[in-house]
Amino acid sequence: MTTATTCWILLALTLSASLIPGSHPLSEKDALIAFKKSLTDPLNVLKTWDARKPNPCSWAHVTCNSQNKVIGLFLIGSQLSGHLVPELGSLSSLVQMIMDQNEISGPIPAELGNLKALHTMILSYNGLSGSIPPSFGNLQSLTTLGLDNNQLSGRIPSQIANIRTLKIAAFNDNKALCWEFRPTPVFRGDYPICPKKQ
Repeated sequence: MTTATTCWILLALTLSASLIPGSHPLSEKDALIAFKKSLTDPLNVLKTWDARKPNPCSWAHVTCNSQNKVIGLFLIGSQLSGHLVPELGSLSSLVQMIMDQNEISGPIPAELGNLKALHTMILSYNGLSGSIPPSFGNLQSLTTLGLDNNQLSGRIPSQIANIRTLKIAAFNDNKALCWEFRPTPVFRGDYPICPKKQ
C-alpha cells in the first residue's frame, strides 16, 4: 500500500467518524432543545428557546457565566409537563437547576449525576417516579437537593450520604422511599430502613 493510499484511507475514516451521531459532545443548545421537545408548555414559557439561535444564553429562564456556559436553569411553577431527559446531564457548567412546582413526571435520568458543578437541584412538587439514581453520589459540590413531594420509591442511595457539601436533602412526601443508611439531620423525611437484600 502506497503512502498516498494510506493517507486517503485515514482521511476517509476521519471524515466518516465525524458523521457518526454522538461522535461529538452534545452542545448546550441541543441539550436544552431536547428537553424542550420532551415537554408540554401550556404557558409558552419556553417560546424563546429557539433551535435556530446558536447561543442559549439569550433564552428566558437560562443564565450563563462570562464564558457563555449555562450555569442556571430556572423553571418554577410553569405548568410544564413531560419528562426530564438524559441530555440535561451534558450541561457541564450547570450550578443551579430549579424546576419545582411543575407537572414533570417519569424517572430521573442517571445522567444528571454527571453535573459535577451543580450546587442546587430542586425538583420538588412534580410527579417524578421510580428510584433516585445512585449516580447522584457523584454530585460532590451539591449543597441543596429537593426531591420532596413527588412519587419516588425504592432506596435512597447511600452514596448521597457521602456528599460532604450537602446542607439540605428533602425526600419527604414521596410514594415509598426507604433508607439504606442512618440519616443525619441534613436529610428531611421519615422513612423506614430498607429491608435487607436477599
